[in-house]
Amino acid sequence: MKKTFTLIALLLSLGLITSSMQAQDIQYSQFYANPLYLNPAMTGASEGTSFGVNYRNQWPGLDQSFVSYSAHVDHYFFSANSGVGLIFNRSQQSMANLSVSEMGLTYAYRARLGFRSFLRVGGQVSFMDRDAYFGNLVFGSQIDDQTGAIGDFSGENLGEDFRHQFADYSVGLMFNNDNLWFGFSAHHITQPNISFIDNELSQLPVKFSAHGGYKIDLSGGASRNFLNNTTGNRELTFAFNYKNQGPFQQMDLGTQVNLQPLVLGVWYRGIPVSKANQTTHESIIALVGISVSSGLSMGYSHDFTLSSLGNANTGGAHEVSLRYSFLAASGKGAGRKSSMPCFKY
Repeated sequence: MKKTFTLIALLLSLGLITSSMQAQDIQYSQFYANPLYLNPAMTGASEGTSFGVNYRNQWPGLDQSFVSYSAHVDHYFFSANSGVGLIFNRSQQSMANLSVSEMGLTYAYRARLGFRSFLRVGGQVSFMDRDAYFGNLVFGSQIDDQTGAIGDFSGENLGEDFRHQFADYSVGLMFNNDNLWFGFSAHHITQPNISFIDNELSQLPVKFSAHGGYKIDLSGGASRNFLNNTTGNRELTFAFNYKNQGPFQQMDLGTQVNLQPLVLGVWYRGIPVSKANQTTHESIIALVGISVSSGLSMGYSHDFTLSSLGNANTGGAHEVSLRYSFLAASGKGAGRKSSMPCFKY
């Protein structure tokens, strides 16, 4: 049964071979802990220097799982009102030994619209590498329907090892004030060809994302912990993230409470947004994080599968994030509180 679930999931999610299938980007539950992946306009949004790594293991209960890694570094230049960053992404799917690697350069410019209101405009250019090994795949044409024996030749026009490389481009916008933010991003805007087969066209669909939220201050800005003489924030935040890529569309709704240093959150992923797409009830996500005043943040989340695949079959998904933000250099405006009110994770 698990093998059946695995095969269905792989075909729906990755679109490995034929041009009629649509590929879908890997998604992270803690997407605000991976800001450059969410929206290039968030480059330098910490208004300092930031390093971050993310790890996700999706459906570990199946025979074949999806494993994703991401790392980023970005820096904000106060003198130029600009952020510059680097991002590295890699995902691995074990059935076809398919791996997708990305190395990207991001840039964002921050314009002041009014007192404590800003608009960020960003872009990203990436080098993409897709590598797959099909030597272990078994096709129906190889199986003897009398004996069940597997033959050597499938008749499929596939070699064993494939590699495809291409450039990719993304853009984004982000508006925010002290309590509200709204962003929009478009990835793969040139819809590059991702087919492993010569003279075949399989375009990677544009991924659109609209995301935003609102932060409520629960403590007038700060709360005093008299045990260790520290001051921390107490905030309640509500947010959404809508994504559309080819035939796939999805709405995520969530909330987080920040009782510094503890952060607790819950998301409901996949509320249907159209009658034609009723398979988007995907998961409930629980999150716990530690975010200390030194700039270090650590988060863990677990996806509890709600779809027909079932949490008992898939094992849900585990995700871990680690970030460190600091002020690397002095500059005009340095040292003040960051104007971005976004989620911690």
